[in-house]
Amino acid sequence: MVLSLIGVYCGEQVAIVLSGRQAGKKVVVIKQLDEGTKERPYPHAIVAGIERYPLKVTKRMGAKKLAKRSKVKPFIKVINYSHLFPTRYTLELEGLKGSVATETFKEPSQREDAKKVVKKQLEERYTSGKNKWFFQALRVRLPELSFERSHELTSLVQQF
Repeated sequence: MVLSLIGVYCGEQVAIVLSGRQAGKKVVVIKQLDEGTKERPYPHAIVAGIERYPLKVTKRMGAKKLAKRSKVKPFIKVINYSHLFPTRYTLELEGLKGSVATETFKEPSQREDAKKVVKKQLEERYTSGKNKWFFQALRVRLPELSFERSHELTSLVQQF
């Protein structure tokens, strides 16, 4: 069974990266290429996400420490649709479509400039207090096995 994800992603849609270096990170879809291109003949999207999330801040912290802990490390990447998990959320970031395009990835200096623009936009959004959920790392809860349960499972595995 082949699941078609074409048309699921729209501009400014939030998704989660499923595999690779940024697995588990939240991203914003900047541009979707459903038909693919000559270099990449599969459906993919240009995304911008957060590689390093901002740290927790409290009221007691000074302005200097608050500014340092509120920094965001962004990344921009071209990702196959099969490596993205769409969410129902959107994040409106003005000016990202113009700063990040397909040509951005050809030259390293253009890529760095685009990352700076994305970083500025994300930090402005974080300091304004909007979309707090986007700036928190994804929480994964794994079921804990009790000693008895894990002992039962190991004995079952040893029997086979």
